Amino acid sequence: MWTIAAKTLIADRGKLLTALVGVVFSVVLLNVQGGLFIGLIRKASLLVDQGDADIWVGHQKMTNVDFPNDVPRRWVQRIRAVDGVAHADPYLVGYSVMTLPDGGFEPVLVVGCEPSSLVGSTNRTISGDASVLRKADAIIVDWYDRARIGNPKVGDIREIGKRRGRVVDFSVGILGFSVTPYVFTTIDRAREFLDRPAEVASYFLVKAQDGADVQEICRQIRQRLPDAEAFTKDKYASESVGFWLRRTGLGISFGAATLLGLLVGLVVVAETLYASVLDRLSEFGALKAIGAAERQIYGIVFSQAFLLAAMGSAVGLALVALIQASFSTPRAPIAVPWFVSIGSCLLVSAICFVSSALPYLRIRQVDPAMVLQS
Repeated sequence: MWTIAAKTLIADRGKLLTALVGVVFSVVLLNVQGGLFIGLIRKASLLVDQGDADIWVGHQKMTNVDFPNDVPRRWVQRIRAVDGVAHADPYLVGYSVMTLPDGGFEPVLVVGCEPSSLVGSTNRTISGDASVLRKADAIIVDWYDRARIGNPKVGDIREIGKRRGRVVDFSVGILGFSVTPYVFTTIDRAREFLDRPAEVASYFLVKAQDGADVQEICRQIRQRLPDAEAFTKDKYASESVGFWLRRTGLGISFGAATLLGLLVGLVVVAETLYASVLDRLSEFGALKAIGAAERQIYGIVFSQAFLLAAMGSAVGLALVALIQASFSTPRAPIAVPWFVSIGSCLLVSAICFVSSALPYLRIRQVDPAMVLQS
């Protein structure tokens, strides 16, 4: 059965190539579109993901890491008193404006961490040493945002909120969901850049003791601070991603484009399978005439669909890996998790199998007597 199916496909290389193109196109589209979507939406929680905090505490209406509300800085003492908390530090996030050497301006998102712990800063730097933020006037900007802020070098001065900042290092790939560049610094320097009073913070970043139950710590923090919210790192990352999914049509637009392309590719596969069967109706009639059972006939068509799905998926995934290696960048990352690759292959295979039912319905109408008449 498998031999007959393979020989039938290979006999007409033109139709085989057409069907393979349809499967490959569908697999590549699903993976690349899905990878672009996942890579883009992950940037919405990048500040949470790259930080070293176990728990994020902030205003009770906190919904997105890049848009915090001010909370009293004195809350940190009550958080530190919670059982299981190793340490908690205030964290300041806010928007300011950077003055560029050519006289232009660039909005920036200032991120200030506690200099003693540097929790919430970034270790994804060229030097790999976040402690450079403890230097006078130190700021870290991203390597991929250099062109937007006047192509600074290490040691160059930039004015942020009418305050002096000196570039001491570059982060690598810390690019948020919005188009605003991140500027990492210490919390007191961030307060100057943002012109905020010393009594406020945006968040409190909490490190739990080894073996402590982070969910229980969150519950106790909410109990001690009724006006605050406490999320685990993973939970707040999900909240930040959900904020953009709810507020934008990003998921719908990516999904619609992917679905349309998938349908086009799979219609090509179904049409090719159907045309291949029509060209060989007499051969299937001959199989019936010599006593082939219905399940054997369908097995041949099913095997053809399986072979197309397997070959197309293999070629498609190879092309996806090539595209990912060639075109994925921190600004437009193509993140293709294993479950997306496997899911795309299973989906394409399932639709190929369903498509094989269409030509089988035509085969069932074939009268074995047509072989004797031809």
